[in-house]
Amino acid sequence: MAENKKTFKIKGMHCASCIRVIESSIKKIPGISDASVSLVTEKATVAFDPKRVNDEQVMSAVSRVGYKAFLEEEGESEEKEKEEKQKELSALKRKAFISLFLAFLIVWGSFPYIDQFAPFILKNFWVQLILALPVQFWAGLMFYKATIPALRHRTANMDTLITIGTTAAFGYSVVATVFPQIIESAGIEPMPYFDVSAVIIGLILLGRYFEAKAKAGTSEAIKKLIGLQAKTARVLKNGKEEDIAIDQVVIGNIIRVRPGEKIPVDGKVKEGQSSVDESMISGESIPVEKTKGDLVIGGTINKTGSFIYEATKVGSDTMLAQIIKLVAEAQASKAPIQRLVDLISSYFVPVVLMLAIFTFTVWYIFGPQPAFLFAMLNLVAVLIIACPCAMGLATPTAIMVGVGIGAEHGILIKNAESLEIAHKINTVIFDKTGTLTNGKPVVTDIISTSQVKGAGPARSVLQIASSIEKGSEHSLAEAIVQKADQEGLALSAVEGFKAVPGHGVEGIINKKRVIFGNRKLMDREKIIWRKMEANIEKLESEGKTVMMLAVEGELAGLIAVADTLKQTSKKAIDTLSKMGIEAVMITGDNERTAKAIAKQAGIKRVLAEVLPDQKEAEVKKIQAEGKVVAMVGDGINDAPALAAANIGIAMGTGTDVAMEAAGITLVSKDLASVAEAIELSKKTMRTIKMNLVWAFGYNITLIPVAMGALYPVFQILLNPIFASAAMALSSISVVSNSLLLKRTKL
Repeated sequence: MAENKKTFKIKGMHCASCIRVIESSIKKIPGISDASVSLVTEKATVAFDPKRVNDEQVMSAVSRVGYKAFLEEEGESEEKEKEEKQKELSALKRKAFISLFLAFLIVWGSFPYIDQFAPFILKNFWVQLILALPVQFWAGLMFYKATIPALRHRTANMDTLITIGTTAAFGYSVVATVFPQIIESAGIEPMPYFDVSAVIIGLILLGRYFEAKAKAGTSEAIKKLIGLQAKTARVLKNGKEEDIAIDQVVIGNIIRVRPGEKIPVDGKVKEGQSSVDESMISGESIPVEKTKGDLVIGGTINKTGSFIYEATKVGSDTMLAQIIKLVAEAQASKAPIQRLVDLISSYFVPVVLMLAIFTFTVWYIFGPQPAFLFAMLNLVAVLIIACPCAMGLATPTAIMVGVGIGAEHGILIKNAESLEIAHKINTVIFDKTGTLTNGKPVVTDIISTSQVKGAGPARSVLQIASSIEKGSEHSLAEAIVQKADQEGLALSAVEGFKAVPGHGVEGIINKKRVIFGNRKLMDREKIIWRKMEANIEKLESEGKTVMMLAVEGELAGLIAVADTLKQTSKKAIDTLSKMGIEAVMITGDNERTAKAIAKQAGIKRVLAEVLPDQKEAEVKKIQAEGKVVAMVGDGINDAPALAAANIGIAMGTGTDVAMEAAGITLVSKDLASVAEAIELSKKTMRTIKMNLVWAFGYNITLIPVAMGALYPVFQILLNPIFASAAMALSSISVVSNSLLLKRTKL
């Protein structure tokens, strides 16, 4: 089934139970394979079969349970979204403060010890009713809009608790005001509680306002990334320069970039040279030199020279656009721990409703007089104090901040699951070529055996080897061909070229069979090479990779190639060691060469002579030892191992296939980012656990208090007004704790 994935904006969510209700409704649609809703981003990501499902069905499913869904347009203006958010915040702020002002007037006229200083008009119950009406049905309308459809579909959420609680207090107060004789007939003084319902609504709206402002801070990483994009590009057309909007640039446009300017889109330098600050993409502070043929990335800053380049990627295909998309998807994804929280929250609201009914019943039967009032106020307190806001925000807010921090440091985290698992890693397997090393090997030694007629000089060995390697895509082959080019050697035609994976290459040159590769290939072809063993061992002990050339069944010579260790590799391995994490190197090189490189890097465990198709099996062997494994690689042949590891970490300089298979991509070449990603995961998980302890602890502690557990001994009851203030404070506290992650120094 060919799946589509779309993102919908969701309006009206306020807690974890909202998420569960929406996801459940969407997943009931035939053809939907997955639906993930984020409370923080207020978005739903839906995977579906386009032949069976359309956008209207998804939006209708969301609407049925009391929420609104809108299709998020690709490339939608950030300014427009920001403007909409600002309008929502302003409306929320207006409702909160008007509600609190009206609630203050009601409290002034009805609260003991304060009412004696209040104007006589505020003491009138009818005036209090008039003041409470707009609070209940204008400011509080959003609660009813969410509750009624939810109850219709036999679901409940935070708004259900608020609606039932405030309506109970308001409804009783209306009866006490309009029909006081009914209350009096029950032997109770007709005293309204408009202050309870009004203050609760006002405080909850105020809490939501502060919560929304705090949540906006968790998405700053996306805003920063979007801010990196250039607004215009200077395009050369018919010999003239013209400034055009960035969205008008097309592939093939020739663009000039002057010193100090942002590079508009991705492309390849055609003329000129400069140094480019790529720190906002890679995290590396040192500018990168760019000359003809080099790739440049949109959003980076040209420092010194001026150059002309050809646009190769525009719009949503640029690296910056892909990074923004990846970060947005990661921030909207769910960590495994969040799914558990969502499940608990889905049962939490119905349980609270039952506890509230139980509280009312017990107080009504066994409570002191007036029992009904005690029962009603405690019911309202239980409903308000138990709102699962904090639980719903505990995980996603921390995930959003953590993913954002990673993006700012050149660590692109594909999903929340990868961020969560990374803190458990205790073994990191590094591919050698292009990961631990620079991936640009150079020829260091050429030795001729002088056994083969016409193959005596080293130049001849290089000429034959470079001719046969011309058809190979291996990085070592590139080094040999490049050396021949530097020496000005003409390459010979090759017939019947064949690559032997993990061994070498073979073919026919000038009607002679040529074999070029490692020991295994020589042994397979029964080539005698032992007399050169001393030379080979010496070269390999220096960390060089030795390849042998055989012509017509006889050894013709050796070529040694060295791939130098990255400057940051040893430091990265030392850092992991201090964190108690074992580093392992995996390579197709022979054991002696592999150990020489590993020794330079400070790695003790080496998996050598591993063929490309065996890397995945080696990862699984280490996992079978009970280890939580991260695999770090950059090539196509690393993709299966990256996918098999608990966490795949791809180098951003590697292939698209490797990055697709990995859960984390390091834009920077600096391997220190591996330790930084693990450290970021640990700090994010610590924050999530603190949030959950606070959120669950708050409910576990205060629900019994709201039910009246302290009354028999201490004569203490939790006023519904204080309950609403505590509920709002809990949500703000959780979001604020997540924002503290921004202080993280990696």
